[in-house]
Amino acid sequence: MKLASLNHGRDGQLIVVSRNLTQAVHAHDIAPTLQFALDNWDQVEGDLQHLYRNLNDGVAHDVFPFNPKLCASPLPRAYQWADGSAYVNHVELVRKARGAEMPESFWTDPLMYQGMSDAFLSPTQNIEVADESWGIDFEAEIAVITDDIDMGIRTEEVHGHIKLLMLVNDVSLRNLIPAELAKGFGFFQSKPASSFSPVAVTPDELGDSWYDYRVHHHLTVHYNETMFGQPHAGTDMTFNFAELIQHAAKSRKLNAGTIIGSGTVSNKDKSVGSCCLAERRMLETIDHGEAQTPFMRFGDKVRIEMFDDNGHSIFGAIDQQVVRYEHRYHNEDLDHHKPH
Repeated sequence: MKLASLNHGRDGQLIVVSRNLTQAVHAHDIAPTLQFALDNWDQVEGDLQHLYRNLNDGVAHDVFPFNPKLCASPLPRAYQWADGSAYVNHVELVRKARGAEMPESFWTDPLMYQGMSDAFLSPTQNIEVADESWGIDFEAEIAVITDDIDMGIRTEEVHGHIKLLMLVNDVSLRNLIPAELAKGFGFFQSKPASSFSPVAVTPDELGDSWYDYRVHHHLTVHYNETMFGQPHAGTDMTFNFAELIQHAAKSRKLNAGTIIGSGTVSNKDKSVGSCCLAERRMLETIDHGEAQTPFMRFGDKVRIEMFDDNGHSIFGAIDQQVVRYEHRYHNEDLDHHKPH
């Protein structure tokens, strides 16, 4: 089943999308929003699946063309967004580029941070940044959405709790990261709003490519309309999604609608390219002594997509452009700041 949210209100309007991503039908009679569906999954899943079958069989009513540009993130906002770093090869490159040894624990204990979740960017929305010098970067990832998960869950108990999968662009401001991490409190200003693919899919949509809690397809990144990377998401994933969920739930419950990210997809095989600028810069530093590729500038574009074995897009594309953020005051704000 494939689900999306039209850009309507803060939490979107749930629609069911055809397998080939060409048509859609409203699902508001079953669930007004995706969060409502996740909160009541056992009660609504059957009806949503029935609607999905009818849509693909050509017998659904009130069908309309699917347009990703009209979509918000599948979850326009979420109760929790926690991003891991499951591809430890990526972390190792980061540290190697600056001549630092990587602790052995990084291979057995996942890294994870809690990101901004009160408002996600739409999949085709501009990435607004105030200053190019902040080191603007994209990060192509995969994420899962869970239902309610008990604290202390074991990996063997995760089966069935992963309800949906999406693609992610975890926007990073690389030049703000060092000073923040030096404070010892982690990311905040350096991790603005992320964006997700227009469509979220149930695991069964991936067929045989979903096993061991990994997605076994290439993740494709185009940067300024040129192929930038196509690493295989199932390869070199040190921690699978069951292990990431177990890590996240060690000391807390995870409520329905929790999003867990994989971190930047990365392969040891350098010939497949990268899923972020920082990794390419690290490889350049290792090979040539300095980074040669600049971070994103205003006007730069990134497109993130995953295709099945027949070349069909699975989730639709994240397709974004970086633009300068201009601070906007409402008239009443200006009046409020005037001296009286």
